[in-house]
Amino acid sequence: MPKYTRPKPPRIDEIVLADLVDGEIDELAAGDRVEGRRYRGGDVSERDLTGVAIGECELVGVFAHDTLLRGAVLTETVIERLEAPVLRAPRATLRDVLVSGSRIGSVEFYDNHWQSVRFVGCKLGFVNLRGAEVRDIRFTDCTIEELDLGNAKAERVAFEQCDVRSLDVTGARLGDVDLRGLDLAAIAGIEGLKGATMDGMQVALLATTLASHLGIHVVD
Repeated sequence: MPKYTRPKPPRIDEIVLADLVDGEIDELAAGDRVEGRRYRGGDVSERDLTGVAIGECELVGVFAHDTLLRGAVLTETVIERLEAPVLRAPRATLRDVLVSGSRIGSVEFYDNHWQSVRFVGCKLGFVNLRGAEVRDIRFTDCTIEELDLGNAKAERVAFEQCDVRSLDVTGARLGDVDLRGLDLAAIAGIEGLKGATMDGMQVALLATTLASHLGIHVVD
């Protein structure tokens, strides 16, 4: 049996923003490239912002219901108190991004590429990360209804004081994924947990699911 080694923690640098210029997020359009802006408030609901590139920016208190961010690129950006009952951001790229105090309902993050991303104090509904590649990710004090990592590749991902009602790892490829700080109610695709780290209590709570997957009949 190979020797157990602790999972490698996410490698995340602090985001330092300086000399930001106030901007109006309502003026943002598909394909725009903006840097060094501070957006406070504003509503981009039902807007097509395909291909937008946002770098070294701060977004605070923005409402973005059913906004389309297909292929968007966000780098070195801080997002606070985002409200988005529905958000569509397939094939987006996030690098050095902090999302805090936000409420996001159903969100399409499939085929995304993430590097050094943090979610802190967020309430998330259905998070679709199918087919995504994520590396150096940390969720802290977050509640997630459903997290879909089907066919995703995840490396150095950690959860701290988080609740996830349903986790799908069908076909996932996990490396140094630390689930010990996660209160997990249900899981699908249990074979996809290879490469994850769990504590004894979590494994015990999944005993019935594990037995079913292995074809074991449990009787009293």
